[in-house]
Amino acid sequence: MEAGAEHPARLRVGLIGPGRAGTALGRALARAGHSVVAVHAVSQHSLQGAAASFPQAALADPARVIEDADLVLLTVPDDALPGLVSGLAETGAPYAGRLVMHASGRHGLRVLEPAARNGALPLALHPVMTFTGRDDDVDRIKGTSFGITAPQALRAVAEVLVIEMGGEPVFIPEENRALYHAALVFASSHLAALVAEASELLTRAGAEQPGRMLGPLLSAALDNAVRLGDAGLTGPVASGDDGSVAAHVAALGDASQGALKAYLALARLTADRALAAGTLRPADAERLLDVLGDP
Repeated sequence: MEAGAEHPARLRVGLIGPGRAGTALGRALARAGHSVVAVHAVSQHSLQGAAASFPQAALADPARVIEDADLVLLTVPDDALPGLVSGLAETGAPYAGRLVMHASGRHGLRVLEPAARNGALPLALHPVMTFTGRDDDVDRIKGTSFGITAPQALRAVAEVLVIEMGGEPVFIPEENRALYHAALVFASSHLAALVAEASELLTRAGAEQPGRMLGPLLSAALDNAVRLGDAGLTGPVASGDDGSVAAHVAALGDASQGALKAYLALARLTADRALAAGTLRPADAERLLDVLGDP
């Protein structure tokens, strides 16, 4: 699109809850040619961030944000979303005819039913990305998958919005939203905890810069896992080395009971998957599971 050209279907965007995700999505929509016209924020920090990111937008109460917008982004924390949607419906917020979108992974369309009953057009568009609050968050959206749940009549609209922001649409049925979100948290949030724990254990083992040790190893392991699936399983559990696993269990038992419990659970999962994939022999798996029994 040429500079200064009008977007063919320009939407007025209202943003309620301009945190990390909301700000990134608002900026992505603005970059696509839409216009963020109104923002509602509560904390002083959020107000300052909204004013910096969307200087042309009015700072307003939620009802006014909805009234001024064609597309309303509700990007508040998951636990606050049901109360916000129903509270606005009860106070007569002008939902009718407006696209009302949230970016929660956990919730689908059900949480938007109070708005839909009042005429809103509901969308659940969840970016599969973690945001930091930095200016480059909007660039992280490029190539990011979005978990979409939308009414059949709005699937094309949802798809276009995601593509305009630079994302890749993936449709998730309403009944599978919790499983979808659990899978993402299982992979990402637990990974952060595992890396932090591994760094602490390496420091206790005498490594001065555990991050430099783990960075290349984890990058290669993640690449293998994403590309190869179970065929990318490596390490002593996947190879049936029960002697090494026994040494790990003993060392972790002395160093950290929390780390030991996590190691045992993940090692059992790894053994189960390697056995099912045929890369671990049943006899080796039996010896491993003896070692991985509750200490």
